[in-house]
Amino acid sequence: MENYTYNSYTLQVEGLNVSKESMYPVFLFFFFSYVFIMVANVSIAVLVLIDKNLHQPMYLLFCSLPFNDILGNSILVPRLLIDMLRPPSERLISYYECLVQAFTSHMFGTTSVTVLMIMAFDRYVAICNPLRYAVIMTNKMVVKLTVSAWGVAFVLVGILLGLTIRLNRCRTLITNPYCDNASLFKLSCESVFINNVYGLTFTVVLFTGSIGSMVITYAKITVVCLTSNNMSLNSKALKTCSTHLLVYLIMVFSGMSNIALHRFPQYSDYRKLSSILFHIVPGCLNPIIYGVQSKEIRTFVSKLFEPKKVLPS
Repeated sequence: MENYTYNSYTLQVEGLNVSKESMYPVFLFFFFSYVFIMVANVSIAVLVLIDKNLHQPMYLLFCSLPFNDILGNSILVPRLLIDMLRPPSERLISYYECLVQAFTSHMFGTTSVTVLMIMAFDRYVAICNPLRYAVIMTNKMVVKLTVSAWGVAFVLVGILLGLTIRLNRCRTLITNPYCDNASLFKLSCESVFINNVYGLTFTVVLFTGSIGSMVITYAKITVVCLTSNNMSLNSKALKTCSTHLLVYLIMVFSGMSNIALHRFPQYSDYRKLSSILFHIVPGCLNPIIYGVQSKEIRTFVSKLFEPKKVLPS
């Protein structure tokens, strides 16, 4: 008869199954990725705040992405690195810390989608209604859009975790490299039908809504560009929209890969790696993509590294 531990406040994390030969290369990869994410995203966020040329709605909305990448990876990666150096039996985590990790992880994924949706709206107004852009995208509107993006994510994830917290737990092993909602409700011996229904609905609505809004937005932008003879407008649209669309596609591909691998238990090791890369890859690529695309950011960085002229004495 299987032994059960009911409502234990100490849980064990399964972690990554890495061989001894590859443990340190994998550890160093995650470590340097985390350092790069912190340095690059903090630098971008600080740059937008201190440079008045970047006090534009597009960049102010974009600031949510670096903050989201910093928050999501700070809760996940350091703990993951510590667990990699521990034997499996010592990878313990408290239930409340696990809840915080799960909440932050799902907030990261959801907010990535909602922020990119409001950025798409900004691009739509800028290209399809340029004469009224300054009237529509005021500071008040930027605040409203930002609060909406984070507020919607907070409510949706709050309900998701709230449905899991109500369950009694009879197991203690988290079958994942870190805590998430699915690994938490799998600890219960009660019916998780409601959790599965809400989780599936949550995922479908979020991705359907985001993909639908992107298709409609970019369809209208494409029509405007095709019917306009303004080469400057078309060039600007191509540069800003291609950047935004690339970031969105990276996020969607990472998220879909993780969701798809959940359906194949035989690929559990690939699923674990995919779930970590879902956080790391966008966090590394977002500042690079926007840094390369933005003329203002490139100019600021070049000024920092150009040799300073020494006046003759």
